[in-house]
Amino acid sequence: MGSWTRFWQQLHQRSRIQGEEEAALQTPLFMVFLLAFLIILIGNVSVFAVITLSVQLHKPMYILLGSLSFLDISSTSMTLPNLLAMLHTQDKTISITGCMVQLYFFMAFACIEFILLSAMAYDRYVAICYPLHYALRMSLKHCAKIIVGVWVAGFLVPVIHTVLMTNLSFCSSNHINHFFCDLTPVLKISCSDTSLIEMITYIYGVIVAFSTFTITSVSYVFILFKILKIHSSQGKKKALSTCTSHLTCVIIFYGSIICLYMRPTKSISPNQDVFALLYVVLVPMLNPFIYTLKNKEFKANLRKIGSRMSSIFTRFNGINKSQNSLFIN
Repeated sequence: MGSWTRFWQQLHQRSRIQGEEEAALQTPLFMVFLLAFLIILIGNVSVFAVITLSVQLHKPMYILLGSLSFLDISSTSMTLPNLLAMLHTQDKTISITGCMVQLYFFMAFACIEFILLSAMAYDRYVAICYPLHYALRMSLKHCAKIIVGVWVAGFLVPVIHTVLMTNLSFCSSNHINHFFCDLTPVLKISCSDTSLIEMITYIYGVIVAFSTFTITSVSYVFILFKILKIHSSQGKKKALSTCTSHLTCVIIFYGSIICLYMRPTKSISPNQDVFALLYVVLVPMLNPFIYTLKNKEFKANLRKIGSRMSSIFTRFNGINKSQNSLFIN
């Protein structure tokens, strides 16, 4: 009961998030992050909308991509709006409750992305290595089950972390050397024993991160062997084109995660914000462009929806003009 009493008392405290010392940087940083946030929203909402509205894109590969776009929107919306508010108002504080909520959802979305990327790699593996079995192994029903399982598992994994974090005490400093509530910066300022949480973090790292990385890596090893067996250069090019976009995003994602978390808490550098920005901002900003830039099927459906929306707007504009002309006479 004592630990819970301390927790409820700490809810009334404020945990300060350390920002830029130079006031002159506030406005430029605000504009940069606002632009990045708008690009992320427009890009991922466009991908999600096109996949949802186009019946031709109701295939496992695109449904998984739509789920990734929705994930990028959700994860970015948990961090960047708060950062923008801090830069705009210069009030760099967050309540402990808000910090725990942000921490929980950030870890949940990270777990979901690990599992979802491995599911997308498995989808490409089946499509290239077992094309005749693809319709059976990756039916829409199976794809829906995979997506539901991914999201449920992602939200369950951080529960223990969050419960343990609520029992931490912050004695001397409440300054987080980060731009949002992440696990390692919060653990670093705690005066409680964090060894149990760190141990669970590494266990989960093996269970979630390492296992999904193994699935992704093994899938691409088999894909590579299959592509090497293809005799025609056109066939090899077509097979590679379906994998390069996903592989690029996997490399960026795992690279930023390794730089952020595969180190002891005490050795975290003050410059870790660079790697966090790579994951929080750059990955969701690049994903829509990497996945769709060379995808002819997606671009064709995007043009169809664009022309359809344009014709609806033209028709609506014409009706308004005809109605206004009645008052002129």
